[in-house]
Amino acid sequence: MATSPGFRDYLFDVLAPLGKVEAKRFFGLDGIKAGGALLGFVIDERIYFRTDEGSVAAYREENAQPFSFKKRNGETIVTSYYTVPDRLYDDPEEFVRWARRAREAALKAPSAIKRREKRHRSQKKRVD
Repeated sequence: MATSPGFRDYLFDVLAPLGKVEAKRFFGLDGIKAGGALLGFVIDERIYFRTDEGSVAAYREENAQPFSFKKRNGETIVTSYYTVPDRLYDDPEEFVRWARRAREAALKAPSAIKRREKRHRSQKKRVD
């Protein structure tokens, strides 16, 4: 299900302090990018932010749930994306703090590091 225009406008407004905010489709979901980093997804107008070892405990303390899905073979995959605690929707400053942590987690993710290295090598080849 696509994100409604009103919810998308809310996200863009509240996340404006992070710089350029984009909504892009990733794996059939509405992804949220800020400053070039995929910091989360929107599913049924619920936001899931990226976590890492340093931030996941805060989500668990708030009873946030991880995004999970079943593969075709029946295996359940639990991701590092957790629901944003409901209280944050009414506290834009705190919401942005959590979004910044999600962006940092996204930038430190091994897959993001590999992409940046690959892009750097590709750009270097074009210059040489």
